[in-house]
Amino acid sequence: MDYSLPKTLEMLADGQGLVLATIVEAEGSTPQVVGASAIFSEAGLVAGTVGGGVLEARVEAIAREALSDGQARLVTFRLDADPSDLEGAICGGAARVLIDPGVGRDRTVFGQCLEGLRGRQPGYLITGMVMNAGRIARTERAWITAAEAIRMDADKAIPISLAKIGAVTRRPHLVEEEDALWLIEPVQLLPRLIIAGAGHVGRAVARLGSLLDFSVTVIDDRAEFASKANVPEADEIVVGEIGDAVREIEDSPDNHFVIVTRGHQKDAEALRAALGRPAGYVGMIGSKTKVETMRREFLAKGWAKEEDWAGIHAPIGLAIGSKTVEEIAVSIAAELVLVRSRRKAEGRG
Repeated sequence: MDYSLPKTLEMLADGQGLVLATIVEAEGSTPQVVGASAIFSEAGLVAGTVGGGVLEARVEAIAREALSDGQARLVTFRLDADPSDLEGAICGGAARVLIDPGVGRDRTVFGQCLEGLRGRQPGYLITGMVMNAGRIARTERAWITAAEAIRMDADKAIPISLAKIGAVTRRPHLVEEEDALWLIEPVQLLPRLIIAGAGHVGRAVARLGSLLDFSVTVIDDRAEFASKANVPEADEIVVGEIGDAVREIEDSPDNHFVIVTRGHQKDAEALRAALGRPAGYVGMIGSKTKVETMRREFLAKGWAKEEDWAGIHAPIGLAIGSKTVEEIAVSIAAELVLVRSRRKAEGRG
């Protein structure tokens, strides 16, 4: 599980009777990395994963025990089973997993983390494991925003120095002290999906974008379209002139602009506002004829250079033969995922 996911944080902030299992240390080849987490209830897996297969089944069994006795556990799993054991895990590594039934006590902290993300403030979730004779005596958590030194309840004894340690890395890591372990997890902002146009296609793209872990902003100059009733999946809704509203979006290389307004003029306004700015993706709906007409217009009027236009995904979406609104939205979402994955592979996302 990635703590940048608002839905997961909502579950932890609101839920009772949950166990959070998190890989705090990994050695050798493992199916998941440090920070990967899963949420369990008495009924079984609720969300996330620590690797699936036998490892997850073993963690789930211990999670049920933890729910029963209320005790957190730190368990090391060896993943080097005999290859003749077809059900064994043969990755060859080891994973140290915190299995914590006490997350209900930290709902306020998860809520602070969620609030920070919604306010577009990244930070660090710190989980302390106070040890006694090799066992966990208690767990405690705090949320530290990147913009402040520290924010925690007065009764939490989490060293301020950990904030500085967490600030030097973007990956979760474990800090060991004599009587405590501290897991520091950077909580990054979700990539932002800015949809210009809240019509049928924009609404469908918003729905998929939310499922695909984008923070969704929807812009339209029609209040009846730019509304929670019309686009319930949107994290932010802006009613106003489309070009002006796009222009006012804060610059970020994690911005993904999808231009699907109701007509050529509005598309052009949105595109002019998005061009030449840091962005992970700029795409515009339209036929090849429309796109070529607009390209010539933009170049002739000096609104864009050829290299600017070369970076635009237009016609938008992967070529999957889409015809219906839903199919067009799927083609756009697939292209967004492809671009995001390539950026991550190149270390740019």
